Amino acid sequence: QLQLEESGGGLVQSGGSLRLSCAVSGGTLDTYSIAWFRQAPGKEREGLSCISRSEGFTAYADSVKGRFTISRDVAKNTVSLQMNSLTPDDTAVYYCAARHTPPGQCFLNRGRMHFWGQGTQVTVSS
Repeated sequence: QLQLEESGGGLVQSGGSLRLSCAVSGGTLDTYSIAWFRQAPGKEREGLSCISRSEGFTAYADSVKGRFTISRDVAKNTVSLQMNSLTPDDTAVYYCAARHTPPGQCFLNRGRMHFWGQGTQVTVSS
């Protein structure tokens, strides 16, 4: 059973940066694509960025394009999300999710993900 564990959340001032990590166990990044989502209070879970299981194909939601960068460390079996220029609107619980995916594909649709982490809180103060 694949397990995902997020870390790196916390409190940051507006304009600041955070780096989230998603540690994958029970499987490898060669088999699963990984995506980051977030959910703010009273809002639907939103797909932010994803990375394919090979070739390093990436995709971003318009809301984070140019500010967030997804990357993976195959040796450590982790996927990171570097978040820059944060604003209070970025305050949410951030989740990583995985799906067994053909090479070169990834998804930002929460309904297509098979495994989820427990989430990490990100709070951006004004």
